[in-house]
Amino acid sequence: MQKVMEEIDRVVGKERLVKEFDIMQLKYVKACGREAMRLHPMSSFNDPHLSMVDAIVAGYFIPKGSHVLLNQVGLGRNPKVWEEPLRFKPERHMNDDVLDLAEPEVRFISFSAKRQWCFGTALGTTLTVTLLARLLQGFSWSAPHNHEQIDLKESTQPLI
Repeated sequence: MQKVMEEIDRVVGKERLVKEFDIMQLKYVKACGREAMRLHPMSSFNDPHLSMVDAIVAGYFIPKGSHVLLNQVGLGRNPKVWEEPLRFKPERHMNDDVLDLAEPEVRFISFSAKRQWCFGTALGTTLTVTLLARLLQGFSWSAPHNHEQIDLKESTQPLI
C-alpha cells in the first residue's frame, strides 16, 4: 500500500485525481492490477474453445474437435510458473514492460486468452488502472481496529 501510494503521489500529486494520461507512468499500480488478476481471476474458467486441429500442449494431446477450458485460478497459481504463487507480489511484474493488464504468455488470464491484440484490452486496462488508482488515492484503507483477526481464506461457497 505504501509503495503504490508513493507512486501515485509522485506521479499525480495530492491536488487532483488520477487521469488517463497518468497511467503510462503508474507502473506499480499496473503491476498491482496484474497481480490481483493473477491471484483472483474474474471467473474460474474461460469460455470454452474448440480445438480446430490436433495439438500437443505441455505434453498433452488435444484431439481436433475437443472442447478446451482453461482453469484460470490454476494458471495464475501454478508453482511451475510462479515463485511463491499464493503470495501477493506486484514486483514480479515489474521486470515485464508493463504496458497493459493483458498477459500474452497466458501465464494468467486478465481479459482474454487470445494472443492477438484487441483494443478492448487497452480500454479495460485504462478503466481498471484508473479505477484502482482513484480508489487508492481517494480513501484511507486500513483493517478495522476493534475486531478480531479477519478471516481472508477464500471460499467457493456461494454468498447466498
